[in-house]
Amino acid sequence: MKALKYQLIPAMLCLAAQLFAQQTKPLPIIPIGLDAYSMWDKWPMQRIGDRAYMRSTYDREGGNQSADASHYLFANQEDHNVALDVKGKGVLYFFRANHWHGSPWHFIADGKDNVVEESATADRMNAISRFKTSTVFIPGTAFPKPLNFTWADTKGADLIWTPMPFKDAFRIAYSKTHYGTGYFIYHLYANPQNLSQQINSWDINSAPDKDVLDLIDKAGTDIAPKNIKKISGEVKLNNSKVIIANIKSAASSVRAFKLTLPLDKAADLEQLRLQVTWDNARQPSIDAPLALFFGAGTLYNRDSREYLVKGFPINIRFDYPNNKIELACYYPMPFFKSAKFELTSISPGDTKINYEIRYEPLKAAPNLTAYFHATYADMPQPEPGKDMTYLDTRGIEGHDDWSGSFVGTSFIFSHNANLGTLEGDPRFFFDDSESPQGYGTGTEEWAGGGDYWGGQNMTLAFAGHPLGSQTKAAAKNDKDLIESAYRFLLGDMMPFGKRAVIKFEHGAENLSTEHYQSVTYWYGLPAPSLIQTDDIDIGNTTSETNHNYASPDASPVEKITSRYELGIDLFPNIKLVGDRAGKEVYPAHEEDGRYTRASSEFTIKLAANNQGALLRRTLDYSFPNQTAEVYIADAGAGKTADWKLAGTWYLAGSNTCLYSDPPGELENRLLRTKTSNRRFRDDEFLIPMNLTANRSVIRVKIKFVPNSQELFPGFPFPKKSAWSELRYSVYSYVLPDFRMKK
Repeated sequence: MKALKYQLIPAMLCLAAQLFAQQTKPLPIIPIGLDAYSMWDKWPMQRIGDRAYMRSTYDREGGNQSADASHYLFANQEDHNVALDVKGKGVLYFFRANHWHGSPWHFIADGKDNVVEESATADRMNAISRFKTSTVFIPGTAFPKPLNFTWADTKGADLIWTPMPFKDAFRIAYSKTHYGTGYFIYHLYANPQNLSQQINSWDINSAPDKDVLDLIDKAGTDIAPKNIKKISGEVKLNNSKVIIANIKSAASSVRAFKLTLPLDKAADLEQLRLQVTWDNARQPSIDAPLALFFGAGTLYNRDSREYLVKGFPINIRFDYPNNKIELACYYPMPFFKSAKFELTSISPGDTKINYEIRYEPLKAAPNLTAYFHATYADMPQPEPGKDMTYLDTRGIEGHDDWSGSFVGTSFIFSHNANLGTLEGDPRFFFDDSESPQGYGTGTEEWAGGGDYWGGQNMTLAFAGHPLGSQTKAAAKNDKDLIESAYRFLLGDMMPFGKRAVIKFEHGAENLSTEHYQSVTYWYGLPAPSLIQTDDIDIGNTTSETNHNYASPDASPVEKITSRYELGIDLFPNIKLVGDRAGKEVYPAHEEDGRYTRASSEFTIKLAANNQGALLRRTLDYSFPNQTAEVYIADAGAGKTADWKLAGTWYLAGSNTCLYSDPPGELENRLLRTKTSNRRFRDDEFLIPMNLTANRSVIRVKIKFVPNSQELFPGFPFPKKSAWSELRYSVYSYVLPDFRMKK
């Protein structure tokens, strides 16, 4: 036995050394601000300690009142109606408004009020007739094309992609509330030392770097490196399945994948299935219809435009002089041993296509990057009352857990030129959250439009409506009835640590019967970067005791029956839903917990090799503007707590909001309230790695900070602010445990 014991010691020391090396190995640098664009080759990298959120003016009751416009968290003076309010260290990457509505907007970064206006504001009563071709943001220096566009270009929306960093807080307020619709994407960061640059408060007088503008302006062209390995050739489609290329190589990243099709065969080829398999996986990671993968529902080009899709990572270009169609994808696509590109679902014949693939050596470790995926979903008969699922990573390719980033969608929303389906909201859920971290105001808003793009087509670097007739009557043929759109995410990409669920409503209340199809683009590694390591059920005596929960001034345990913010509560009384008419869609359920206006303390477990942590709190959202300081201390036995401030945890608003949609452009706001019956909400807080490293147990103190913000001047929220605690779920960031098999 002694001999065996001594034999095990070197192995144990080796394992300990590996764990220590994993703990101390630097995390990948996260490109932020304008670096997120210029360092676009880092698209596939793991984002440890980076969370993205999408907030909006959506109808808090789950319906579509005012087309999801004019629902504000709270308001102060007449021109200060708050649609977004955030605390932490982060960057606002995207802002969208319908036309000029709400302008001038207040972008308040770390207390400094930056007023942004759109040029149509000065004559908003006549804007549509007077400004058909050109409107601009004021000041123009901060918002140049091609990072920013107004409704004259987008056919209905003002879009801002200029990054706006903030050190402590960021707020967006609308001056006018009429049709004040918008959605906003921002990131919060746990570990400043792992960011590509220091975060400083946004300066409205600074212009985006010219090299970034020049890069984005190349959308539609070949943006990938040229002097790297290249394979190219011709493939004859004479079998039901053909291999385009089967690359065997050391660790590499595909930087360009291009196909050239004969123009006269486009209709026959658009539904071929593109399949790409990385590293001999059992299933392809890209598996999608050809046209939809490249950003359009069909290759029919009604107006003989040069570009159907002139995107940054993906484009479709018509070369009419040479009777060809060029399809190109520039999403970086890592692999470590092999990459197989195939086309399937072919009706064999003598058609020939050309291909080009360029790739370069990859220096990143396998567990610090992720594979590129394009996941297809076909929804010919969406279920009434339930969101469509474009993507659920659980179980894909035989793996339950995936870490990576959601980076875009290409989708068909009608085969009948029905634009009304666009009232459906996007709802995105990451890493077990019951509340969507992303909640939008509609489908065309997601794809960069407004008011259904006026039925017109448009294509930009990151959003577009490339095809589809204005009406069914105006369609030239059946393919002209196909309506599709796309949205590509770069700076506003959405990282996840174990699971991503991408959902969309079908129509305003999930009652559309259209045939939907989608391709969701995402990076994923089949290993988690977030693992749940603890859970505290507040109100459960055993759980509280096990976690040394202490909150002397907390309320007694309260039982609450309510819902999360999802869809409509009840099916309408219409024939479409049959015997479900009048029945509940999302039934209420019961939770229990406490609230406090003092402080709470508890002990939580972490992974020993953690790279920081994420706390998710289930709460009662009827308490407004919940604010607390979060402190961390060592939980070692016999140690006196040495509390370190981790940051401020803040959730703006409540289930009561200001609903103000006056009928006229110039009318003052209407001071009306709306209280939804959705009191349950999940909210997140990032604990930085410097407070958790080398600790498997820590003590957490939540110190409530009073918040006296009124719903609007002279009208308080129905409840006084407090800190609500129903449950804390604890997740540890870890380096994904992924190794390539030899």
